[in-house]
Amino acid sequence: MAKLKIRFIDFIYGITIIVIDLFVFILLGVLLMGYDDNYDSSEGEYWSFASMNTSEKIIYICYNSWIILNITGLAYICWKIYVRTKKNAT
Repeated sequence: MAKLKIRFIDFIYGITIIVIDLFVFILLGVLLMGYDDNYDSSEGEYWSFASMNTSEKIIYICYNSWIILNITGLAYICWKIYVRTKKNAT
């Protein structure tokens, strides 16, 4: 069985992607805190679009899109690892 080669630059790219991903999550989370602080129950149900202004809607959609992008990226990485290990096993 051949060993997988992991280059140093690939390791640095991976760490950089993780740091940027965490930064985006933290940024979107902090921006969503504004919704929690300014929520008014007379405007609608909690986390409904009726109770959000336009910027909060955009942030909410970006946050959920970012989660979907992360799930897709994780599935792609898992698939690439599977293909590499299967190829190296034969």
